[in-house]
Amino acid sequence: MKLIVTFTIAAALLTAVFSSVAAEAVVAAKPDLAKGEASFAGVCAACHAVDGNSLIPVNPKLAQQHPEYLVKQLSEFKAGKRENAVMNGMAAALSDEDMKNISYWLATKKATPGAAKEKDLVLLGEKIYRGGIADRQIPACAGCHSPNGAGIPAQYPRLSGQHADYAVAQLTAFRDGVRKNSLQMTQVAVKLNDREIKAVADYIAGLR
Repeated sequence: MKLIVTFTIAAALLTAVFSSVAAEAVVAAKPDLAKGEASFAGVCAACHAVDGNSLIPVNPKLAQQHPEYLVKQLSEFKAGKRENAVMNGMAAALSDEDMKNISYWLATKKATPGAAKEKDLVLLGEKIYRGGIADRQIPACAGCHSPNGAGIPAQYPRLSGQHADYAVAQLTAFRDGVRKNSLQMTQVAVKLNDREIKAVADYIAGLR
């Protein structure tokens, strides 16, 4: 009987300990938006603007992006899985907590709309984005990034309103094997020529 009581007490203590650890983990996992804003202002705002809506066409807009996607990209910059001379250095100084705080803060900022500029290409861009190119087995971008470019949280990034220059650079990097952190995107981009890449990027810039 005494042995049973001892086991019962031990089990109760272990349950209490595990519950406490779990509760602490939940608290620790919650992003601190104030810290995220402060970190972003100190490290990122010079290139991506104070609200994440970059005014520099070669630097991406980050506002309203899915936080899980941003955390993944920052982690891969830090690990060297995604290569960029500037971002590798910036991410190296960030802790996992910093990355989460910054990413979740950016998700609260509203993205500014963009606009397509190449009217002669926008119809081609729309065709590829919405329907792909069947005879070359190029899938529609909308299948993963949604018809309005909103993306799918934790899976595929938001694209609508993104700078065309940045989108062209990334699609070209995927195609040429320079950016290697998404096999799926590499397999799509490798089938696109320069004109098609430019057309898709310009259409994305104007998506609302």
